[in-house]
Amino acid sequence: MALRVLHLAGSAVSDFHADLSLTYARGCLEATADSYESHPAYVSPDGRWRFPATLEPEAIAAAPALDPPDALAHLGRLGLDVVLPQMFCLPGMTSYRSLFAVLGIPVVGNTGEVMALGARKAAAKALVATAGVDVPRGEVLRRGERPTIVPPAVVKPDDADNSLGVTLVRTPAGFDAALDAAFVHARRVIVEEFVPLGREVRCGVIERDGELVGLPLEEYLLDADTRPIRGYADKLAPGDGGLQLVAKDDPDVVLVDPADPLTARVWDVAKRAHVALGCRDHSLFDLRIDPAGRPVFLEASLYCSFSPASVLAVMARAGGIELDELLAIAIRQARSRA
Repeated sequence: MALRVLHLAGSAVSDFHADLSLTYARGCLEATADSYESHPAYVSPDGRWRFPATLEPEAIAAAPALDPPDALAHLGRLGLDVVLPQMFCLPGMTSYRSLFAVLGIPVVGNTGEVMALGARKAAAKALVATAGVDVPRGEVLRRGERPTIVPPAVVKPDDADNSLGVTLVRTPAGFDAALDAAFVHARRVIVEEFVPLGREVRCGVIERDGELVGLPLEEYLLDADTRPIRGYADKLAPGDGGLQLVAKDDPDVVLVDPADPLTARVWDVAKRAHVALGCRDHSLFDLRIDPAGRPVFLEASLYCSFSPASVLAVMARAGGIELDELLAIAIRQARSRA
């Protein structure tokens, strides 16, 4: 009998996060439908649940909207074997994951507590630093506070993703606009020293049979003068049918040859960060490589959608692990924790 997998999508916060969730969740559902008995679930920004046949807009609109108590009763009747979280808003990454832990249904990926830690960039940075990982010097500000970091500096929200509200400030006069842009997305803002560009990479780590496995690195081909950091437009763009994943078709995003000496250094840093944050199943880290070749931790992205377009899936495929195997490994581990 096929395993019953709940694909938990949507957002209890905003249409933006709901669209982002659906962009990935639809890809996962389509790619894995033949391997599992799939049960889509969609949470809308009003907090109500729907259990559509698919995650297409028409199916979601046609499904009855249930208040949380009725949704919980329906979940109990499904006899689920495992939950695959696809929500990227803060409650979706934290509270909704923890809900299924309370219900005793195994959850693929990191716990709600670990996701909360990873979402708070300053806290994650401080914790990985205790494991000997290099991080940029920085400070956390609230509205009305002024930075003491000397430009060039990067200003970013403490708990937003996809480079929303991120600005490179080159002179003190640029701080006001940069802080205003960041405070749109968070109550706390990080100002940190700019790490000069050598290279910038993303590293994925998965757990397999009790071992941490580093995946081939993804590199962003930036330019120190014209494109020194990545912005929101490098990641997402509006399009027909929802958000489009810009980076997936960007010729300036390439996979690094595993024989590159940088790979081993980054894997060591990423594995230490994985352990320091208390991750399980998988993790993903952005690192800046300074001109001297030193990896510097920027932030953690502790989710995986298991869509063919997911960064971890792309990295795993380059390392000889196809999507079906990648998901099967994670599901096996989640069920072993039940």
